[in-house]
Parts: sequence; structure tokens; C-alpha cells
Amino acid sequence: MDNPVEHKSERLYDRWDIHQRIQHWFMVLSFTLLTVTGLMMHFAYTGWVQKAAQIFGSFENLFLVHLTAAVLMMINAFYHLIYLIVLAFQGKLRGSMLPRIQDAKDIIANLRLFLGFAKEGPRFSKYSYKEKVDYLAEYWGTPVMIVTGLILWFPHVAANIFPRQVIDSAHVIHQGEALLAILVIFIWHIYSVHFTPSFFPMNQVWLTGRLSREVMEEEYPLELARLEEEEKDHER
Repeated sequence: MDNPVEHKSERLYDRWDIHQRIQHWFMVLSFTLLTVTGLMMHFAYTGWVQKAAQIFGSFENLFLVHLTAAVLMMINAFYHLIYLIVLAFQGKLRGSMLPRIQDAKDIIANLRLFLGFAKEGPRFSKYSYKEKVDYLAEYWGTPVMIVTGLILWFPHVAANIFPRQVIDSAHVIHQGEALLAILVIFIWHIYSVHFTPSFFPMNQVWLTGRLSREVMEEEYPLELARLEEEEKDHER
């Protein structure tokens, strides 16, 4: 079945550069490992987890994989931060992922469409509010997970700095934020990139970095208009 995201016969538009794709690859790998090993540690008392943990050889190995994935996520977060700083110095940082008043208007427009009060939905620019929720959830959650994870990883060091209540709270926050992140990814993100009609069965931008004109018209018409206007300016 043809994927409408990228048709060879149709013009393709660059959307993600290689750095953005690498960051996403690292995030997919680290998040998946953290989710699997984290849930197994949380439910370690159950019989099925004790059997599944044999894949890792022992719970010590499972914990080591969890820590390794955590380090990979920290490196990726640092990579993303440096990437943003470089873009800012180059004057290329548009802040397209930051929430704006228009996002609230787009949400209302979508609700009106879903409820049958409007015939057309919102027209998105570079990123829709759905993608901004993904992004902000990730980069709000990542610092929380890093800080609380480090406290739990080095409790003796943390005990010399923080009171006992902070360490106990870090444990609760780490688990709660992890569960929230899993729900966001498996419900919100998976639907947006796999089950949205324009992208089914998968949005391949994380692999190719490009989208077809057909998808740009359907999902990001304002961004397509901006790109075409830029091309006209270059040609003048």
C-alpha cells in the first residue's frame, strides 16, 4: 500500500534535518528501553515479569539496561539543547514548537469540526498543537526524569544535599512522570503519527525527513504557502 507521506513522483519538502532525525532515533531507542525496563522493575513482584526478566539474565542486568538508556536520554537532551543554541546563533531558530494563542484557536476550531458545528478544521503552519503537546510533554518530562532519576541513582549523595522528604518525593515523581509519558506516547503520539489518515500506517518524516506536497497541503497548508512564498522571493 502506498504511503501518502512520500511519493517518488511527487515533489518532496524538507521538514526534519539529519540532526532532528538522529535526536528522534535516540529518543525512540532510549524511551522504549526505559519503558520496558521501568515497567518490569515496577512490577517485579509479579510472576510474568520474573519470567520475562530472564531475557536480561538477571534483574541486575535489567537495571543496568535501564541506567544505560537513561544516560542515552540525557545525552540526547544535551544534543537537542546544543542544536537549539546553534540554530539560534545562526538566526534559524523560529520557535515553531512554542505554544501560541493560535493553538488555542486551532483546538476550538477542531472541536467545532468534531462536534459538527463547522465544515472545515484549522489550517496548520509548521507544527500543529498536537505536535506541540508531544514536544512540550517530552521536554518538560525529560528534565524531571533526569533530576529525579539522578537522586534515585545516587541516594547517598542526594541524602547529603536534600532532606529525606525530597528523596521520597523524587521516587513518587519519577514513577508518576514515567507513567504520564508512557500514556502520552502510546495514546496521543501513536495516534498522531500512525492512525491519522494522512500518515497511516506511519509518518516517515522521522526516517526520510521529508513530506510530500499532498501531505503538506492536507496537514500544513500555511507552512506550504510560506515555503512557496520564499521560493518566489528567491526567484525575483
